[in-house]
Amino acid sequence: MEFHCRLVTSTGETSEGVYDADDETQLRRAMEDKGFLVLSLTKRRVGSLPSFSLPRRRRVRPYEFTVFNQELATLLAAGMPLVQSLDILRQRVENDTFSSVLDDVCEQVRGGTSLSDAFESHGDLFPRVYTACLMAGEKSGSLEEILRRYVSYARMIASVRQKTISAMVYPIILLALSVVVVAIIVLRVVPQFADFYSGLGATLPWITRVIMTVSGTLSQYFFLILAGTLAAVSLGWSWLRRPGHGALVDRFLLRVPGVGGLARKFAASQLSRTLATLIKGGIPLVSALDVAARAIGNRYFCEQLSTVSRDVREGRALSESLETRDMFPPVAIKMIEVGESTGALQDMLNSISDFFDEEIETSLTRFMAMVEPLLLVIMGLIIAVLLLALYMPLIQLGSYVT
Repeated sequence: MEFHCRLVTSTGETSEGVYDADDETQLRRAMEDKGFLVLSLTKRRVGSLPSFSLPRRRRVRPYEFTVFNQELATLLAAGMPLVQSLDILRQRVENDTFSSVLDDVCEQVRGGTSLSDAFESHGDLFPRVYTACLMAGEKSGSLEEILRRYVSYARMIASVRQKTISAMVYPIILLALSVVVVAIIVLRVVPQFADFYSGLGATLPWITRVIMTVSGTLSQYFFLILAGTLAAVSLGWSWLRRPGHGALVDRFLLRVPGVGGLARKFAASQLSRTLATLIKGGIPLVSALDVAARAIGNRYFCEQLSTVSRDVREGRALSESLETRDMFPPVAIKMIEVGESTGALQDMLNSISDFFDEEIETSLTRFMAMVEPLLLVIMGLIIAVLLLALYMPLIQLGSYVT
């Protein structure tokens, strides 16, 4: 078989070429024995035309990663050595990115590198919480227990996130369909009525004239408006990707009525569960705060945790620092304060996350029960107003005839 290979020489230069080998592992070992660093290996199809494709983001699906860790914990519990367990599991992975990463991790561990360092060498492909848990498990000699704890943590976080997404799917679909219906009426139906009424020469009601003016403007400048909208979205996305701007948006969301409370509870739940998992693994609180800051999704919380970590490093209580930054709800601050005073901070953090998970589920259920009929009523009124404005002149003409 032929493989397209990208290599880095000992002098730091990058080179590419096509090499023959029985399999990818044999070629990788041969190149490393010659002193090359293998960047990528791609199987080459003989006789096929060259293909061009956009670069794809390297990604490992969360579900696949969770299953891998569960199987790894099972193999370790059965007494199988780590290298042999990795070698078995990497052959069962279907994701090309994950498979190549596991090949490299297995080779590093076989060469004497720790499992946590091997996974950490692949940058942001894996959560920092995971590598921190691996490090704690290696130091304490309870890697299998740590892996099971991480699997439980990942499933709980994924469950809360999935419930949140599921609760938003129906309102988004309903809103999108309503917008499509209104757009069809405004862009296709209203112009036909406008042509019909212009031939009659009758004086139209003001609401009918307004709707026809809006429809004519949108139809005439549709592509210009579409280009302007796309340009605004592009500029907004570019602004959002600049350092510090994402935190401003997340901070604004925390202050939005209704949405802000839900976002704060979700961030507090995720942070509490992450800290509890890391502390139970034997990681000091200061280090756990640094890792958790990079693991939570809210970028404003991430920035604030850097200051909280510094305060705790200087001897300040965690509850006091969190209260100063106005991050957690008051009930969570009190529970953390009790946990610090009784030496049961980890258990109290788990209780906080469980409490907020129930609060989030209740809030989402209440939100769905309120938003769905509200959207139906609002969109029904909009469509009714449009139809009434279109048919009102016909109704008036009918009254004049009678």
